[in-house]
Amino acid sequence: MRAVIQRVSSGSVRVDGETVGELHIAAGAQGLVVLVGVTHDDTPAHAAKLADKIWRLRILDGSDGREDSAADLDAPILVISQFTLYANVAKGRRPSWNAAAPGPVAEPLVDAVVAELRAAGATVATGRFGAHMEVSLVNDGPVTLVVDV
Repeated sequence: MRAVIQRVSSGSVRVDGETVGELHIAAGAQGLVVLVGVTHDDTPAHAAKLADKIWRLRILDGSDGREDSAADLDAPILVISQFTLYANVAKGRRPSWNAAAPGPVAEPLVDAVVAELRAAGATVATGRFGAHMEVSLVNDGPVTLVVDV
């Protein structure tokens, strides 16, 4: 599994003009927007490992000038499925999507990441799997990390 994790001061996702997921962040606080991609050999164990990494990654501004995690600060997380994270652009100008898992494989694993985060205590909003989504965010820092598990 692959994730692009962004520290944000706001984030939302819309489908067909309707807001389907939104972070509720207090003024001056931060949350995370996480784009999640799934490849063919990913498993529920990968989903659990990725959720733990997202929840405990120390990239948020904490007290006393140190970095804290979403778990430390109870920061909200917006998870959005993103099959394009597995694009192959090595040849030509047209991306190949062969490394991305098909929907029936990917959707339950993205859902598993969300379920693991919620089980850990996270407040999680989501996009809508397979939909054309409009994602809005304000990257705070900017801080953007790519994580593979």
